[in-house]
Parts: sequence; structure tokens; C-alpha cells
Amino acid sequence: MTIANPRHRLSLQIRGAVQGVGFRPFIYRLATELQLTGWVTNDSAGVLIEVEGTEDRLVIFQHRLTTEQPPRLQIHQIETIWIEPIGDTEFIIRIAELEGETPKSAIVLPDLATCPDCLSEIFDPSDLRYRYPFTNCTNCGPRYSIIEALPYDRIRTSMKDFPMCAACLAEYTNPLSRRFHSQPNACPACGPKLELWDRDGQVLASGDRALLAAVTQIAEGKILAIKGLGGFQIIVDARNHDAVQLLRQRKQRPHKPFAVMYPDLAQIQADCIVSELEVSLLRSPEAPIVLLRQHHQLTLACEAVAPRNPDLGVMLPYTPLHHLLMAKIQFPVVATSGNLADEPICIDEQQALERLGQIADVFLVHNRPIVRPVDDSIVRVMVDRPLILRRARGYAPMPIVNGDGDTDPDRQILAVGGHLKNTIALSFDRQIILSQHIGDLQTVSAFENFQTVIASLSSIYEFKPDTIACDAHPDYLSSQFAHKLGQQLAIPVIPVQHHYAHVLSCMTDNHIAPPVLGIAWDGTGYGLDGTIWGGEFLLVTERAWERVAHFRTFPLPGGDRAIKEPRRAAVGMLWELFGERLREMPQLKPLRAFSPQEFQQIAVMLSKQINAPLTSSVGRLFDAIASLLDLRHQASFEGQAAMELEFILDPAIDEYYEFDTRSNIINWSPAIVAILNDLDRQVPLNWISAKFHNTLVEIIISIAQQVGVSQIALTGGCFQNKYLTERAVQRLRQEGFNPFWHHQIPPNDGGLAVGQTIAAYRELRSR
Repeated sequence: MTIANPRHRLSLQIRGAVQGVGFRPFIYRLATELQLTGWVTNDSAGVLIEVEGTEDRLVIFQHRLTTEQPPRLQIHQIETIWIEPIGDTEFIIRIAELEGETPKSAIVLPDLATCPDCLSEIFDPSDLRYRYPFTNCTNCGPRYSIIEALPYDRIRTSMKDFPMCAACLAEYTNPLSRRFHSQPNACPACGPKLELWDRDGQVLASGDRALLAAVTQIAEGKILAIKGLGGFQIIVDARNHDAVQLLRQRKQRPHKPFAVMYPDLAQIQADCIVSELEVSLLRSPEAPIVLLRQHHQLTLACEAVAPRNPDLGVMLPYTPLHHLLMAKIQFPVVATSGNLADEPICIDEQQALERLGQIADVFLVHNRPIVRPVDDSIVRVMVDRPLILRRARGYAPMPIVNGDGDTDPDRQILAVGGHLKNTIALSFDRQIILSQHIGDLQTVSAFENFQTVIASLSSIYEFKPDTIACDAHPDYLSSQFAHKLGQQLAIPVIPVQHHYAHVLSCMTDNHIAPPVLGIAWDGTGYGLDGTIWGGEFLLVTERAWERVAHFRTFPLPGGDRAIKEPRRAAVGMLWELFGERLREMPQLKPLRAFSPQEFQQIAVMLSKQINAPLTSSVGRLFDAIASLLDLRHQASFEGQAAMELEFILDPAIDEYYEFDTRSNIINWSPAIVAILNDLDRQVPLNWISAKFHNTLVEIIISIAQQVGVSQIALTGGCFQNKYLTERAVQRLRQEGFNPFWHHQIPPNDGGLAVGQTIAAYRELRSR
């Protein structure tokens, strides 16, 4: 007599990036292949599986679950429990119900670039989706920009109003199809559609004819607003100097570089130097804008796309719509955010007509709603690894997972970031959800968008903070919002010093524990002593932090005006050095940048210490040197002067200027006197710039040796400077230190929210 193998049943709760990646279809196929029964469903924490069969096949199932995975899947945790079998006769995919769910912690996947299979289909005349601009599958397409709530199912996305036709439904329910339970699945018969509008919203063409008409408009030098994946983009022929200059005029963006989309890699290589790592970034599912070094002269795009800039932000097409456009155009186009300066990108057609009507000539729109704005990400390779400068499409809102010592899983912390390059963060269940780039909170619409992003992300996760972290600056709109919300919710608000947050974000990015010497250099940060910090050396220990060194302060005449006028930073620095004697040095370039009357007013400010706050900022020091060298006296965008100073340096120069670090205040005056002498001797500016950069690096080495901590964190906006960062890493390693710099979290203020979160946990733990 033969006894049948007894049946067993497993329950598996899987957390990570497991929704919207084809995981349930994979589980279905695996279970049915192994003749197992049960079910799989998305739930609010990830994916829940109950699977039943013989013990040996369940063991095989568990092994293959982790060794054979969909390409975008990321499993962070698997909780497995053996339970009583119930005798299921088949394996099914369940659709999660809205009621009675556990707290929501499932990871929302970012929007992903078109996969090779979908790309092949849209150019295959025999395929159902030939030339269909909204083609997607479980391996690509919209996710974060269309989701309204968890769990991730079609009824909780902006695709809910597009019922699938019979052909799409057959794919959706076929376990062998890569569109099996692909939530945005659609085709020309049932999905979103294109239209080309004029400035009045009148329809000029529909469907594929709209796309072809848009191609004609671009080729004729017209400016096109296109509704993309996470918002509107402005498109114009990157070869056409007059058209690019017209866009600059209309967009109120006189100098800041534009990103350029190329039809293919070969055309990028015609204009730029591209490494293998940079190629992999351009072709990755994240498909960011990648900053590349131009060849000596652009051959395809015109110089107006990036004036006085040897770098160029480039990208490849990343949606079917972009692929179809660029395949017809076959030349590079400017592809910049669909907004006015300091405003968020538009996501709605009517909003675009109102806000972009004075910029664009025509509008290529579609009727798939965008739930939240998601800009293009920007990445740069630094020290042979990618560094995210703007974290948005393709990366947000993937979580940053913390070690057990950094967080409390029972806490829910909202961090509201800073004022510039704002992002916000939600922290719960030992992970930090860092939002997409929101931008500078300079306008009413930008501040409204900031609040919308907080509400939107909180809604997805049903997140209710018990603590709020913010910047210590009392005048930041984000900080004021935090204090007001804290009062409303009757929960604590923890202000965090700006540069301390920078250092903690770098530590989190690199998974390093104290002690760490953090070098936080940027333009502006509220200092605990009432001055403007920005050239800081902070020692972070297990339970505390202290400012162990900083740059000598100098006044900024006009306060915030100096941010856009490097000449003011230069005059303030020179006044700190020479005092009233500066009036006798009218030959200096920063003084000549003012009229005599203007300089007289500034001299009064400085002598009477009126509206001339003190700063230790290295960012303002960069501005001052750029003005001293007659490179840039007035800036039209943040960091312009510092960038131009970096661009002219000669990397072959190994010399540096003298400086004094004998106290905890770094005296830069010997270096400035030497620079003035070099200018008098007409030393080439590329030599002076290189020596100045090298001096900053040697200051890092000197302070690091004095403090004696091996782990060094380089953070803040100044470390977006490729030469500065790479030379600092090289020299620190030569001197036996272990340097760390950013990778997944931006070094600029886009990473502050992460640091604020960790600072809040440290504060709560210390209490």
C-alpha cells in the first residue's frame, strides 16, 4: 500500500520593490510549473503568497523565488510561516481589496524607460501596437506618476478610466504574456490618445497624425510643449541657434544649460565623450540625463544649448512617444522642463496652456492623467561611480533602507527638506521614502506643489507622522510649514542644522557609522551662531556632533542679493582683508563691476555693518574668486560663477596657495593675497583657478590630520564640482584616510530631508 506525500502550505510576506515589476505573474508561472496551488496578491506591505503542495516542491519554490526573478524586482525581506493546508485546487492571482488592510509600506516603483521588447513592437508594422506611443508591459512604463493608492492595481491608478479591450484583456489574463497583470496595459483601441493643440487649445491633429505634425513643427523651428511621462517638456531643435535663443528668452533662462535628447548613442558620441559606465546609465531603465564632457566643439547641437560650459546634459528617448518622435526627427532636440523659472512642471493640459502659452507654439498632449509631477533625473559619473544630482524619474520614490541602529520602526517621521532643490521624506518601517525633486520654494505655485507632494505621498502610504524634522532656518517656507503642521497635529518638530543634515545624508548614503568628520561646503546654511555657514568641518560621534573647524567669515553686502551677484561676495571678502583701504583699489575687477555710486553705498553697508551678514561659505568664496578673476560678476542661476571657475582650470597644475589652519578658523587671507599677486603678474587664469581648487583640497587634508578621524564625508553643493571631489578623494586616500561621497542621495540640498530624518531619530534616541 502506497501512502501519498502529505501536503504542506507556506505563507510568505515579501517586502521590497515587488509591485509593478511582474512579480505576481512570475509567482503564478513558478507555482503552476511546480504543480502547486494557492494564491498571490499585492497587499499594502508588498506581496503576500500562500502556496500549497508537497514539501520537496515547496522547498524548490522557495529557492527559485530568490534565484529566478523579474529584472526590476528588489526583495528586501521575506517572512515565511508554515500553516495548515486547506486543499486549494488551483493557483490564482487575487486582486487586493481596499478594506481591512494592514499599514501600507509596499514600495512604489519609479517610472521606467521603454524596454527592448516594447520598443521592437512599436516599430513592427505587423504588431498590434505599431506606432502606439503608450505601449508598456510589466518591465517598463509608468508607475509612480500614475498610482493613486496602494496596493498597486489598475483600479488605483489613472488608467482606471481606460477599460481594456478584448485583446489587451487576453494579455492581462494570460500567465505566459509579459503583460500578465500589467496595470497600465493599453493599445490603440482602448488606451490613451494623442492630440496636437494650438495655443488656444484647438485640436490641429489626432493620433499618429498629431505626432507627425509635431515632427514637422519642430523641424520648422517651432517650440513644442509635449506632455510626457511625469509632466510637460519643452522641445526645440537643438541645432537651431535662433530657436534655442528664442526659447531662452521666452523661458527667462539666459545662461543655464539645457538638457539635450539625442536620437541614438552614435549622435551623442559625435558631440560628447562617453565612457562605458555613462553608456550604461543612458541606456538603463532609469534613463536619466547624464552630464558628459563635450568634444572641443559641438558638431550637432548648437553652442547656445550650454553657453560657456564644456559639459552637456544628454539623454536618450525613454518613452515610446519620445522614441517615435526622435525616429522621425533624427536630430538632437532641447528637452527641458515644462515650466517657467522657479515654478513646478505642468502636468495638466489646461494648466499647460495657461502657464506655457507664452513659451510654446504648439502642444502635443494626451488624455492619460498624470497624478504627480516627476521631472527628469540628473546623474554625473564622479570617481568612477554614478552620483545623482537630481533624484526624480527612474529613482524616486525608491526607499533608502536604514540599518537597525539608525531608525525606530515604530516611529513615523516627516522631513520637509530645505528651501532650494527641495525634496521631502517619509520615514517608517526602517526605510526612508525620499520624494522626487520638487525644486526651489521661491514662488506660490512651488510652495503649493511642495504641500501637494507631502499630501500625495502621505496618502499613498496612509502616513501619519508622529514627528516632523525641518531645517533650523526660521525663514524657510518649509520650516514654517513644519512648525504650523506640528502645532495642528500636536506632535514635536525637530529643527536640524543645515550642514549637520548634509553630513548625515552622506553617512546614510554610504552606510557608515560614527565617528565621521563631515566636510559640508555649500552656499548658504543657517548657523547656530547667527552667521551664514557653508564652509564647515563637523565631527559626528555616536550621540553628538560639533563644529571642529570652519572658514574665516566675511561680510555679504546686501545679504541674499550676494547670491546672484558674485561681485558683492568679492567686495565683502576684500573688505574683510583690507577694510577701508579697499576704497583705494579701484583697479580691482569686482569694484569696477559697480558704478562709483553703487560702490559707495556698499562701502557704507560694510563700514557700518548694515545688511552685511557674515558667512563662512565656501560657495560664496568660489563666487568671490570668480568675480576677482573677472569671470562672472552677476549670475542668472545658482552656482554659475563657481561652475565657470571650475571650467577654466588646468588639471595638470599641482600647485596650491598658502593658508593657515593653526586654529579652528581657516584663514584664507594668504591665498587671496597670493591670487592678487598672481593677477598683477598676469599669471594665466587657468593656473590661478587650479591652484585655488588645490588649496581647498589641501585645507581638507590639513584639518583631517588635525582631527584624526579616518572616515571623511564630503557633502554639500560644492561637491558637485567634479575636479574638487575627485582630487579630494585622491589626496585623502594618499594620506591614509577613508573618504566617502554621495551616490544615491544628492550632495546638494536635494539630500537634506534624508539627513533631517536621521537627525530626528538621533535626537529622539538621546532623549
